[in-house]
Amino acid sequence: MNRPVVAAHAAEPTQYLTFLLGSEMFALGILAIKEIIEYRAPTEVPMMPASVRGVINLRGAVVPVVDLQARFGRPPSPVSRRSCIVILEVPQGDGRQVVGVVVDAVSEVLDIPMDDIEPPPAFGTRIRRDFIAGMGKVRERFVILLNAEQALALDEMVGLDGPGEAAARPAEALPA
Repeated sequence: MNRPVVAAHAAEPTQYLTFLLGSEMFALGILAIKEIIEYRAPTEVPMMPASVRGVINLRGAVVPVVDLQARFGRPPSPVSRRSCIVILEVPQGDGRQVVGVVVDAVSEVLDIPMDDIEPPPAFGTRIRRDFIAGMGKVRERFVILLNAEQALALDEMVGLDGPGEAAARPAEALPA
């Protein structure tokens, strides 16, 4: 029996790494994730937006570290013993960029079938809609599936300061 390729893929689960930011559960597609490392304080870089905590040396490579809470226009994540840095590789212009994101705690890797993923809500989210790839139904709850390419667009964070960036900065850093 020949089924259309699209129909076959619709039933296949996709794997996501789930993690906590505050009390909210988020997830990123596992294919973008390179590794998870213990939190270590990044080296601060002058004149970076509030959401970029700095850079770390990862086996000789300079990797920017983004605080997702600050990127979403919220107060920066406090560092705890469960905090860690998730290292991702995301499309950036014509190439790919390795970037780390600070999360409060990593939960688990889940298979979420495409049938259990709803489109992003039109309203009511506390983060930009373009940062959300969808809402995954997991155990009677929704998990926010992040669009890593949008949420971690370094050009926007560093150059253009998208919505939420100015609000996360101290008042003296705002342009006149």
